[in-house]
Amino acid sequence: MTTVTSGTPDTAETPAPARPSGTGRRVPYWLLLPGVLWLLVFFVAPLVYQASTSVQTGSLEDGFRVTWHFATYWDALGTYWPQFLRSIGYATAATLLCLLLGYPLAYLIAFRAGRWRTLLMVLVIAPFFTSFLIRTLAWKTILSDGGPVVGALDSLHVLGLTDALGVTEGHRLLATPLAVVCGLTYNFLPFMILPLYTSLERIDGRLHEAAGDLYAGPLTTFRRVTFPLSMPGVVAGTLLTFIPAAGDYINAELLGSPDQKMIGNVVQSQFLRVLDYPTAAALSFLLMAVILAMVTVYLRRAGTEDVV
Repeated sequence: MTTVTSGTPDTAETPAPARPSGTGRRVPYWLLLPGVLWLLVFFVAPLVYQASTSVQTGSLEDGFRVTWHFATYWDALGTYWPQFLRSIGYATAATLLCLLLGYPLAYLIAFRAGRWRTLLMVLVIAPFFTSFLIRTLAWKTILSDGGPVVGALDSLHVLGLTDALGVTEGHRLLATPLAVVCGLTYNFLPFMILPLYTSLERIDGRLHEAAGDLYAGPLTTFRRVTFPLSMPGVVAGTLLTFIPAAGDYINAELLGSPDQKMIGNVVQSQFLRVLDYPTAAALSFLLMAVILAMVTVYLRRAGTEDVV
């Protein structure tokens, strides 16, 4: 009698994954090369050139040469610190206004717009199809002394209150801090709305239903669910708004007066009018350092994972 022994059939050995060849390992680096070259040519090289310019001395007639004159930074900061503070103040006010105006709109588009969502998104993006300069000039017309906005606010006695607060002067809007902040808010509002909308759209609607099942009211649901989950959009939107607003000079130039000049106006004047290139370069680096320091502190308080 023959005994048959049952056993597990032999399985074919799984071949080890083939290692990429030397050329294959270099492919990701070749793909990164265009972006790296772009950053080197249009970001790193200008920064190096500006850094060398900021420590030069001389004049346009005699030429500038590198003398490592770091006192230019201290002189520039000591002379133009009011413009620095004004730029930070205007940019902060515009960022807060953009957040207050943009969050409800982004919430509406994400959760309540329905079939109108695409149209509303087009309306948000539409200003980008017009020149930044033309949009600011349009605001100069809107806020003109004889315009309907000034007339309506004056009839409601709002301008008297804003004059008392120091944001307007002489019952007019143009050439006042309020005009500059309004221009910054309008021009950079889409930069706030788009990240907020993207973040809000990712929130699962079932979380709101679950909050309601747990007897949470609309305000509690927003405070405990919606707003915490939208923090990545809040962080990204505030950064995208504050950083360009702090260095802007078009709004202060067209909507403000010499009393509302920002540090961007000083840099533009030093480069193109006064032709004091070392001071202009030093001011640019100081502005970049101030913004970088503020952004670093902000990200540490907000949590760097919120920008992902």
